[in-house]
Amino acid sequence: MIPARHQYALVQIVLMLGWTLNGISLRGACSALDWMQEMDVDWGFDFPVPHCTTVRCWLLRLGYHKLHRPKEHAPDWIWITDHSHQIGQEKCLVILAVRASQLPPPGEAFALRLAQMEPIELEPVTVSDKDVVYRQLEANVAKTGVPRAIINDHGSDLAGGVKLFCQAHPGTIDIYDITHKAACLLKARLERDEQWNTFASQAGQTKCRIQQTEWAFLVPPAQRPKARYMNLGPLISWGVKTLAILDNPGPEVLRYGTLERLEEKLGWLRQFREPLIRWSHMEQTIDVVVDLVRTQGLYRGAAKDLRKRLSALSLVPEAAQLARELTAFVASQARRTRRGERLPGSSEVIESCFGKFKTLEREQTKGGFTGLLLALAACVSERTQEVVQKALQTSKTREVFDWIRTKLGATVGSKRRAAYQASKATTGTENKSKDETKPEGIPLVAVA
Repeated sequence: MIPARHQYALVQIVLMLGWTLNGISLRGACSALDWMQEMDVDWGFDFPVPHCTTVRCWLLRLGYHKLHRPKEHAPDWIWITDHSHQIGQEKCLVILAVRASQLPPPGEAFALRLAQMEPIELEPVTVSDKDVVYRQLEANVAKTGVPRAIINDHGSDLAGGVKLFCQAHPGTIDIYDITHKAACLLKARLERDEQWNTFASQAGQTKCRIQQTEWAFLVPPAQRPKARYMNLGPLISWGVKTLAILDNPGPEVLRYGTLERLEEKLGWLRQFREPLIRWSHMEQTIDVVVDLVRTQGLYRGAAKDLRKRLSALSLVPEAAQLARELTAFVASQARRTRRGERLPGSSEVIESCFGKFKTLEREQTKGGFTGLLLALAACVSERTQEVVQKALQTSKTREVFDWIRTKLGATVGSKRRAAYQASKATTGTENKSKDETKPEGIPLVAVA
């Protein structure tokens, strides 16, 4: 079936959107189809090859449709909100939502999936504080009704805005994402731990020293410049496992180098034997807490179940104290749920959405937000033939570009282009970047 006013079959559109949303670039999806047609294989279909800008247009129209389609008003909506940042002043408030009634009953493990989430808001702003966030949240009540809960990472502007919203709507509860809370507690301990600072510094230097040597297979993991306390597990695990290799290097290790060279490059780890045990225990504690909240949610009795899990661990005193603080935190969060109610306690799904969106953007992430921002909404909720057909029927290209111009205005790329084009008159040179795009993206050269 070919949708009205289109020249491509619906099944082809769904196929190419699926390729794109699962990691193939816009140009790559078109090239893949072109390559398939060149092969002497009967694929069972004979699809024409669209231009990549046509596929991009389908993607934006799908995102626009999902963002603007009516949502059912209900008292059990759970909003998950965060800011997406790129180069420039802009930050975009993203709200995804799911109904509590769509979650499995208490006792069954679950993890929120992108296909379950409904996009509620994409709102780019250049200035954001608690008052701005509060107004943004209030503006979206008309779409779903007052939400039962708002999950966020308690960034300063988000935390303030959500607090004001909950004061205005006492039936809404503020849920602090468990991963960010655990990272904050860990950060408070490690930032003042001189041994940790020395270990992290030594690990960074070791990465540079051995990555071009015979010991490259023992290189430590890269340390993230942002949100580093949410991703310490791999570094701590590397320290523990590499220290075990130092203590007992087998033939599978020494076949590549001498014991003296191994000691020269990694022997410094021995001074961190006791701290690594302590840090490893703290990481184990966090893993247990995060796993329970991520897979079971928040409910009456969550703290009791958490204590049972933590009691199976043999922890050093510092990790045991961390376990008590996290258990008290989970208890305080779960106490606000109603009897028989279960709510998510993790915003992991929105982080997953951001990751998929950055994969879609690829090099465009270096140029600030563009019209591809609408593709973030296309990343979530179901992508059936019926949904795609509805999007193509109801979302016009003109409406999509109007939304982009209204929400984004002059992008970083368009400002850069204007600045360098103006300089041509005085310098006599032409400065163009392959990555520059208009707010709505590359001009269409094919009919959608």
